[in-house]
Amino acid sequence: MEQMVFESVSYVGVCPDCGAQMACRGTQALVGGRLRWDVEATCSACGGAAAVCGGTVPWERRDQMLSEHGPARLRVSGSSATVVAVMRVLRAELGIDLPTAKAVARRVVTGEYEGTLPEMEHLARKLRKAGITAAATRE
Repeated sequence: MEQMVFESVSYVGVCPDCGAQMACRGTQALVGGRLRWDVEATCSACGGAAAVCGGTVPWERRDQMLSEHGPARLRVSGSSATVVAVMRVLRAELGIDLPTAKAVARRVVTGEYEGTLPEMEHLARKLRKAGITAAATRE
């Protein structure tokens, strides 16, 4: 069983029950081979609480994670780490077109592709399954 990888951020939201500020904690996690976004929130004014599980990380929270935790990079190595081999995995995992996959694969091969740690570990695992030596790293 592969280890869970996650990053969390705290932020303020609005309580749907009373309109007061609500303390929120969002977590992006790589669980069971899937990326997920979970949020827990509590309102100190009315005592309301909410949990939303399994969504996609909103861009503003992704940017917050990158700002607070720093970006992770996807590193590949070895003779199997060709642009074409990496492109195949990227197209399948990211659902991107051929020109975009080619540009992203070049960034992966040169060590310039970055994102959140769960995102990079997700792609690293997919690349490893395809026989490419890959790792998610922080510098």
